[in-house]
Amino acid sequence: MTNSIILVGRIISYNLKIIFAGRFFLFLLAAIAFYLFFMVISVFDDSEINIGLMYEITFFPALLLIFYPMVFGIQRDEDAHMLEILFGIPNYRYKVWLVRLVIIYVLIFILLVLFSILGSWLLYPISPVNLASQLIFPVSFLGSLAFLVATRIKNGNATAVVMVILGFFLSIFSQIFEDTLWDIFLNPFGNPRQYTQLAFEQIIWKNRVFLSVGTIVFILASLINLQNRERYI
Repeated sequence: MTNSIILVGRIISYNLKIIFAGRFFLFLLAAIAFYLFFMVISVFDDSEINIGLMYEITFFPALLLIFYPMVFGIQRDEDAHMLEILFGIPNYRYKVWLVRLVIIYVLIFILLVLFSILGSWLLYPISPVNLASQLIFPVSFLGSLAFLVATRIKNGNATAVVMVILGFFLSIFSQIFEDTLWDIFLNPFGNPRQYTQLAFEQIIWKNRVFLSVGTIVFILASLINLQNRERYI
């Protein structure tokens, strides 16, 4: 049991060094800077400060946190000449990148809780775990979509450009279906006037199911793409 715990700890530590090395620290600093900037702007704009506003100002920094590991993960393995080794491992998709994805989402959730604690201390008292739990749904959806694109393109910079373009169209899509179950950027702490509280809670639940299913589909499609060895080696 002790050896297994040590082995798991080493695997997690090793994967963390691979996933969050390089420019992730810069993205983390940028996320913190934008988070503080949005809080200052909210105060000077005399916006109504509540948990709905905290969700909105945390959303973009959350996307910055997930952006680097998902977009540049494949390219980092290629630059480090790790793809040849990884493809030699039986059941590659289940033993390597699936573990990495779980580690990424767990760490991003922890970071979101820390961001929420900071916001609760500086701006408005909230439940950090509650806010992070709601943010992780769209963050996972968009992060898994970015990973799917990365498995097709393989180049981090090109993937980043594609994701920016996709983000633009997804924002238009969300505006068309604003406050519906198809709204990727739905704020669960908002209070749309066209719905009763019970109706809006049902929309939130369906929206989270939609985002969860989309995340799973994107991850499975990504892992299937990674089985095509000839594309990467």
